Amino acid sequence: MPDINTNIDNLLNSNNYDVRVSHNARWIDQKCTVDVINFVCDCIINYIDTNNSDSIKFSKNDIWHSEYANEWVEQLFNKPNTESALSENEYDKFFSQPLKLLAYAGVLKEEKKGNTNIYQVKSREIIEYISMKEVFTANFLTLYIEKVLKDSGIYYVFEEFFKSQNKISFYKMKQYFTQFTIKNTRITKDTECYRIFTKVVNPLAWKKRKYGTKRGNLSKSIITFAELLYNRENFRDISSNKPKGVTRVEWNKRYQKKVNKNYFEYQSKKAVEQLRKYNKLVRNGKSELQDEWGNGDATNIHHIFPRHLYPEISMYYENLIAITPTQHYTKAHPNNNTSMIDEDYQEALLMSKAVSIKENIENPKVDTIYSFDNLVYVINEGRDCEYDTTGNNYATAMNVINDAYTNKKDDI
Repeated sequence: MPDINTNIDNLLNSNNYDVRVSHNARWIDQKCTVDVINFVCDCIINYIDTNNSDSIKFSKNDIWHSEYANEWVEQLFNKPNTESALSENEYDKFFSQPLKLLAYAGVLKEEKKGNTNIYQVKSREIIEYISMKEVFTANFLTLYIEKVLKDSGIYYVFEEFFKSQNKISFYKMKQYFTQFTIKNTRITKDTECYRIFTKVVNPLAWKKRKYGTKRGNLSKSIITFAELLYNRENFRDISSNKPKGVTRVEWNKRYQKKVNKNYFEYQSKKAVEQLRKYNKLVRNGKSELQDEWGNGDATNIHHIFPRHLYPEISMYYENLIAITPTQHYTKAHPNNNTSMIDEDYQEALLMSKAVSIKENIENPKVDTIYSFDNLVYVINEGRDCEYDTTGNNYATAMNVINDAYTNKKDDI
């Protein structure tokens, strides 16, 4: 697996994104939220794989009207069918704006054929990276936004805002961005600049853990990841407000109407396939848990905490583990009963997962796809615990696992 961070750095450093030179107003746009960009990139990968060609050319309509996009877009974004005439204008922006961003970034090649924009993938590795996880999308997006602002000579205004974090610096930044955009692009209205401004400042604010913008004003709180998304509640934000003495299951039930379960199914399927590829590449397809049932290929990707019980963590790589069919249906699910979990074996799987995470983080030759912070979050959700994640290291994770299962056994 190539070093994706190096690939991204090389891409960004090899391009001049100065809007004063390009006069391109569509380097980012209103529909360019993290989850929409992530989904469009996933549709691109599916399209080129379906056609067995990384070099195939495609238009916005090819992605828009693909079977894969039609299958998922209704369920994920609460939108009408992609073939609905009533949603034509909305879908035009939904697919075209992320494609324009990716083309300006240099990840896609763009050319005109009549009145139609035709695209071709220039870097499958980066498109695939963006499509894997929304946090990867956010990582790429923040790096890209920062580079555009620097190349355009206006990043210092954003730096001043993130340093002072007050209303004066906020409105100065917003006004400067608006004037800059109107002066250097074909955009002529303040209101359109304001819509784009939100998509520029909030990803940077999230990355820096700073205040950003909400409803046109300085936000009253630190920008969360959920605020970078199109239309979803975020389970981490919901869980963070849970009162003490109320279980996570009870608390999440109160929000079940707000949470789109189809989203978790989609992300879970993606994560399973990505981990299968990763395990084959890095571990030669062998089980992550070496025990007497671990001989042979690890063809099964197992949810340590079951998907149907814990949909909110079903897509976390830290909750997925590559094991053999025997391990899966004999030990993880005793007697081939997928509704049952052997807690002792679950603990062993988590310990093995912690080792896999440690190996991944310490291996400079592969992309880092895990974090111990996420592992502790998974354990907190799966075991209804409140362990602190500030340690974010192997020793802390192992102590958390041991304590979570020892305490539960003592309660029995």
